[in-house]
Amino acid sequence: MIKVGLTGGLGSGKTIVTSLFQVLNIPVYIADEESKKLTDSSSTIRQKLIRLFGESIYTDQGLDRPLLASHIFNDAKKLHQVNEIIHPEVNRHFLAWTKHLPGEICVIESAILFESGFNHIVDVSLMVYAPMPLRIERALERDPAIARKAVIQRINSQMSDEEKKDLSDFLIINDNRHAIIPQVHSFLKSIFPAD
Repeated sequence: MIKVGLTGGLGSGKTIVTSLFQVLNIPVYIADEESKKLTDSSSTIRQKLIRLFGESIYTDQGLDRPLLASHIFNDAKKLHQVNEIIHPEVNRHFLAWTKHLPGEICVIESAILFESGFNHIVDVSLMVYAPMPLRIERALERDPAIARKAVIQRINSQMSDEEKKDLSDFLIINDNRHAIIPQVHSFLKSIFPAD
């Protein structure tokens, strides 16, 4: 089975490409959603986070995300420690998930594909690229309550598009000028060439 790593920064349009894969009946694992579930359900993650932050990091409802955020905000060392706990479990969960899938291809969608090391468990990486002004505009449309400055800060905190482009095997341009569906078909044809 070919495992595709789909990435792109905030406002790039990963969700649209993810939806197209799903319409084509290609299973998609949304790493961000699954990692949130795992922080509540994985005893391994729970034990390690409690060891790092104490019992109060979990409530009866699960992980206290605001408390965790307060611990790792502006603390690169703590953020790295948390990622070292969560990312390997997401890797394991994704690989276990792939074992039960029909078909020849699946996708893991992750904004931090390279930063998390998820790129090491996929066969092909695919980046969705959009120009910065368009990414900012899309992010503000999606969440009007967020300030423009906060969007720019979030984008700047992520790996740059140039770095992601250099590391990616394939690129989909989502700039409102290039049609996305033909690019997705072209990508699929390139990894499944006709016999």
